[in-house]
Amino acid sequence: MTQVLFGQSYYLRFDPKLWRAMQPYPPLGTLYAASYIREKGYTVALFDAILAESEQEWAQSLDDHTPQYAVIYEDNFNYLSKMCLSRMREAAFTMIRMAKERGCVVILCGADVTDHSDHYLAQGADYCILGEGEETLAELLSQLSAGKDASEVIGQASRFTLHAIRRPDIKNIDALPFPAWDLVDIEKYKKLWLERHGYFSMNMVTTRGCPYHCNWCAKPIWGQRYNSRSPENVAAEMKWLKENFAPDHIWFADDIFGLKPNWAERFADLLIENDAVTPFKCLKRADLVTEKTAAALAKAGCQIVWVGAESGSQKILDAMDKGDQVEDIYRATDLLHAHGIKVGFFLQFGYPGETWDDVQLTLKMVRECMPDDIGISVSYPLPGTKFYERVKLELGEKQNWVDSDDLAMLYHGPFPQEFYRILHGRVHHEFRLRKAWKKTDLRGMLLSPYYALGWVRAELRLRNFVR
Repeated sequence: MTQVLFGQSYYLRFDPKLWRAMQPYPPLGTLYAASYIREKGYTVALFDAILAESEQEWAQSLDDHTPQYAVIYEDNFNYLSKMCLSRMREAAFTMIRMAKERGCVVILCGADVTDHSDHYLAQGADYCILGEGEETLAELLSQLSAGKDASEVIGQASRFTLHAIRRPDIKNIDALPFPAWDLVDIEKYKKLWLERHGYFSMNMVTTRGCPYHCNWCAKPIWGQRYNSRSPENVAAEMKWLKENFAPDHIWFADDIFGLKPNWAERFADLLIENDAVTPFKCLKRADLVTEKTAAALAKAGCQIVWVGAESGSQKILDAMDKGDQVEDIYRATDLLHAHGIKVGFFLQFGYPGETWDDVQLTLKMVRECMPDDIGISVSYPLPGTKFYERVKLELGEKQNWVDSDDLAMLYHGPFPQEFYRILHGRVHHEFRLRKAWKKTDLRGMLLSPYYALGWVRAELRLRNFVR
């Protein structure tokens, strides 16, 4: 009998945009928790919702494993879990009910659970973990397994908890066991990646948390705290993955990769020494990219760095409390390109105070920097942020996107919602057209009339909003 069945409620199939893209990664945070709890002596199993058809597969997994504890433990390294898409919240509610019907003790952990534990308890959850989950879950299971009162366990909320408080975070994350990859159907993931993209990618993290203060960025799990694995520990895991699963590529899902001084340089040297170099992508702040760092990333095998550029307007970056300068974005792009590393920009429109002129500055930045890829969103108010507090009186009944392609303005932005949907298409059309011209890509050149027409039509429609 399985004692603990782990699952999570992010179903890729419920997110049409990302289902079409088909770049699936197993729930890394869930795998860490499963590995940690197994090390404590429990028998564990995994229900992986990422590639599941529906919640009915969770029900089948419950019937197959008959667990004593059903733990819906979200992947806290998946930014979509942090955004709390409403379709996935509904899935979690359904999963709670299914587990309760089968007599399980139901425990939840995740960003939305931390922010809205009352919602999940009302659906029948027995315990909700607040913030980082491994140590709290271990103590909770220990108390419950011994038949003791668990209401005083630090870091959880239940119907009987009087004063729920968070547990301090794990500082020595090198001490954590590697994720429980043996619980994952690796071949299924590998087959999908190879069929759709011609290579196989796996996911890793080197850190937990982010010390910066961007006022729209929610931090329900780690707050402003930041803990990092050593380059030795990360390089050892990369070598282990290479020897056991031979991935062609790694996605580092950190908020910021290689923040500590000389971390990236030491990491690159270790990968080479241990024959563990594997092409990868990661995220960095523009102001942290130096000549030395860019050279180390290239040496380590980095293919693309995604930068939270957000806006080409310094006024908007300052309003966001980003803490960097527009010129940092230009400089980082030049440095990375000079070392043969591609650059992706995350762009964010609709922040309070953004004008048509600010939008134009962002378009100018994209035009002049010519990143290799872009991702576009609109400002998204999440509980616990200064941005949310600023606009919460403007929020209506809908306070979360349904899926990642929703792009709804959840508050009264500088322009109507339709403006941002048109802007999204307009930016992509110009970007793809210029990219086709620059690279003389045959397919892109053939599509150039389509891109050009889309660009012009969107531009004309946008100008109707600013007359």
